[in-house]
Amino acid sequence: QLQACGGGLVETGGSLRLSCAASGFSFDDYYIGWFRQAPGKEREAVSCINMRDAKTIYAGPVKGRFTISSDNAKNTVYLQMNSLKPEDTAVYYCVVSDRSCSFYADRYDIWGQGTQVTVSS
Repeated sequence: QLQACGGGLVETGGSLRLSCAASGFSFDDYYIGWFRQAPGKEREAVSCINMRDAKTIYAGPVKGRFTISSDNAKNTVYLQMNSLKPEDTAVYYCVVSDRSCSFYADRYDIWGQGTQVTVSS
């Protein structure tokens, strides 16, 4: 089971940190990612981290503003979001893959419940 939290309402230019914690299994051998979905839009990849070697990928719109990291001891992955823009407003989902990091949603087998991020203009 995945538990994502940390969403909220923030002004443009502000920051938020999302957390994704697992229960019942260890993140150690998996690829943990974040997707988001805005109202009326398709879900899109945000970022992913390989828990074995900490290699990361970022989608273009968030590169340079968002940072994904992990705390293996806490079995938790974080998404630090800085310089937030109104277009970052979406429900953010934590996802798990046992194959690889990818920008394709069908690579991920486990999806957590979302956490709402709203950026006011």
